[in-house]
Amino acid sequence: MVTGASRGIGLAVVRTLTGEGVRVVGAARTVTAELKDAGAVPVAVDLSTPEGCAELVQRALAELGGIDLLVNNAGGGDHFTAAGFLTADDEIWERSWALNFFAPVRLIRAALPSLIERRGAIVNVSSIGARNATGPIDYATAKAALNTLGKALAAEFGPRGVRVNTVSPGPTRTPVWEDPDGYGAQQAALGGQELADYVARVPARSGQLTGRLVEPGEVADLIAFLGSDLAASVHGADYVIDGGALKTV
Repeated sequence: MVTGASRGIGLAVVRTLTGEGVRVVGAARTVTAELKDAGAVPVAVDLSTPEGCAELVQRALAELGGIDLLVNNAGGGDHFTAAGFLTADDEIWERSWALNFFAPVRLIRAALPSLIERRGAIVNVSSIGARNATGPIDYATAKAALNTLGKALAAEFGPRGVRVNTVSPGPTRTPVWEDPDGYGAQQAALGGQELADYVARVPARSGQLTGRLVEPGEVADLIAFLGSDLAASVHGADYVIDGGALKTV
């Protein structure tokens, strides 16, 4: 079960998993043609609500018969704003935390009985912003909480056969950066730049040693590894995939 599956990292995860013969339920607020073509069972759902999370897990159990892998990827995206702390009101905070933190909490809670039974895996998609406090403050703090959640769940449910790990991408070539109405466009406008010029400079500003944005498929490959038996001894880890942007130990 993959959330945020209609585009970006989520769509890449769906394509990678279905390419390996995995049956996937892909959830998104809006089901795109790309998601339909990726071979997943598409589910249109609003994961910012408790009802939406419950509906998705019920649908996945009905379609798949059980859940072996839960990828909590939904977050940021359309809710990304360039608002600073003093301009981020309660609505922005609540909306961000509902999607970036409480949706994973609710989905994990609902899916855990099946994951325990099948000795499955959970991969939470966070961000290097949780470590270096970059990006919108509401988003970065929600992702930091998600990191802690992953550690706590790994400790509690690892002995019961469920592996919980986190993937923290750096700037990645997704609509967040490239859409004309996305976060990248907001940042470009604040600096009086054209979007294409702004995005081209992101790797250098972020310190990405590769000189380019991370590709969604690269993140998807890492997630697929963590969901597989190849990572059987990996518990409670946070894998950074950022082109070398994060310099801390």
